[in-house]
Amino acid sequence: MFCHLKSKIFGLFAVLIVGMALPSLAGAWVKVKGDGDRWMKFGAGFRSSFSTSNDESVDAGGSASDISLDNMRFYTLTQVHKNIIFEFNTEVNNTNVRTNNNYSQANGNGQFQNVFVLDARATFSIGGFDVWFGKFLPPSDRSNLNGPYFLNVFDFPIASPYPAIAAGRDNGAMIFKEYAGGKFKWSYGISEGRTNATDGNTNPDEHDNFQHAFRATYNFWDPEPGYYTTSAYYGAKDVLAIAFVYRYENDGAGQGVTATTQGDYQGWNVDFLMEKKLSNGAVLNLEGAYFEMDTDDVVDGTLDQGETYLALASYMLPNKMGWGKFQPYVRYQARQVEIGANAGTRGIMEGGLNYIIDGHNAKIMTSFTSDTNGQNAQPVDTFKIGMQFQLL
Repeated sequence: MFCHLKSKIFGLFAVLIVGMALPSLAGAWVKVKGDGDRWMKFGAGFRSSFSTSNDESVDAGGSASDISLDNMRFYTLTQVHKNIIFEFNTEVNNTNVRTNNNYSQANGNGQFQNVFVLDARATFSIGGFDVWFGKFLPPSDRSNLNGPYFLNVFDFPIASPYPAIAAGRDNGAMIFKEYAGGKFKWSYGISEGRTNATDGNTNPDEHDNFQHAFRATYNFWDPEPGYYTTSAYYGAKDVLAIAFVYRYENDGAGQGVTATTQGDYQGWNVDFLMEKKLSNGAVLNLEGAYFEMDTDDVVDGTLDQGETYLALASYMLPNKMGWGKFQPYVRYQARQVEIGANAGTRGIMEGGLNYIIDGHNAKIMTSFTSDTNGQNAQPVDTFKIGMQFQLL
């Protein structure tokens, strides 16, 4: 497998070297000032990748190569009053499947590069508390609150198994509070949870119960202000953070509404992040998370009962080469599913080399993964090179 990929890997690695000649891109919102306290900010984010693998489920010959538009987002943030803001973001809904007339919604094949509403929420600041309403990321793990643009690697982890409409979002309401500039913060929210939109089977929640979500984070070193998170600061601060998440929904699991096909859903996780800028200017980053999901021992076609964990270590070199710095990393992920068609163990070993030009605003990332699934005849080995640019 590796010999088969070698020529492609060397060619793709040249793209990473070319990235060293790119100019540094300064990331900042484009801001339009209105009268009084009113303003509007605009931003955008682009992610694309090339991958090649021996995945026979994609290519019977065992040589699947793809160029993907992974994400293309447009961001807006508007303040209409000193205590009221609203956010509206869009995303590309891209299956990368080419069919006839695939730009038309009418023929049922309209999932290719359609744009959909990613976030649409309003936030009221009342007495030091932020109250959110609309479609947004409910309280969950760090990877989910990072989103794809603020991870320390290119690919989203197999963890973060909480139910959602799309991209971790759901319709709901939330209250958020932080202390000492983000030294300690917590959030609690309710959302629609299991509906026909978040379940590929018959919706088990016939009584339309809310899903409850809670997250609490404590930072031992520098604070992390704000609700959203990141898994890499690239030396901008020293972070030692630990968080706990819990989510629950009555009748939130299953494939029907009978005693044998309906159950309660609960999930929890802890996640950890340590980043330290060393005396030589290098940056050490360690990240870990553990998840446990319970579907009440009922098989669910969308949610898996079991446990998942991940561990990641990266080291950003102190000296620039060209316009950026190299960052080698390793990551391991594992999932144990207890019941259902996906029952078994899956493990993904991954190593890569990132080229950080301007933090999360401009970077090129490479990875080699070996995905071992108990249901596969052989591991799926994949080489990928991805690029990310955003104005934010």
